Amino acid sequence: MIDLHTHSIFSDGELVPAEHLRSVESMGYEAVAITDHADSSNLDFIIPRIVKVAEDLNRFSQTKLIPGIELTHIPPQMFGELVSRARELGAKIIVGHGETVMEPVYAGTNLAAIQAGVDILAHPGFITKDEARLAAEKGVFLELTCRKGHSLTNGHVAGIAADTGALLVVNADAHGPDDFMTAEMAETVALGAGLSKERYEKIRKDMQVLVDRL
Repeated sequence: MIDLHTHSIFSDGELVPAEHLRSVESMGYEAVAITDHADSSNLDFIIPRIVKVAEDLNRFSQTKLIPGIELTHIPPQMFGELVSRARELGAKIIVGHGETVMEPVYAGTNLAAIQAGVDILAHPGFITKDEARLAAEKGVFLELTCRKGHSLTNGHVAGIAADTGALLVVNADAHGPDDFMTAEMAETVALGAGLSKERYEKIRKDMQVLVDRL
């Protein structure tokens, strides 16, 4: 089991990174990314701390902790600048907070995040085919999520990905211990979005390839 979009106390999550990691380790996870919410005000506060704790904990944990960040509700024009800054600070996974139907995200965020080269576009709402084609070209993963509300457009995202060849991930967007997905729940999210078991297996393999590169 791999999850590349979760939150700790460094944004709106409930757990310190050590407890966060231990929780998913006890569930048999292979890897988890902590991707706390950030903008230009806290990027340089969060990332170095997650990088340091990942270095500490990965010496002892069977689950790999991946330091990341989620660029959240930023003006689309800032994505290029902040993606570059996040990489410099050591983020291994950069998530763009996509145009979910549940929040007033700036129009144009999906396109700007993809153009800037985020790794994952989270809960991208009613993403267009042109945006998804660009994501496919740039290797940006589109997210299927089990997060309440954000998951309303999973079927649309899965269908657009099928039409355009865009890569998919299945993430929990977990904010606390009750949010962590089991492997069975992750499969349910994928099948509920209209994917076949064979296509879900490809997603799992693609996520593994991504983690192996980090």
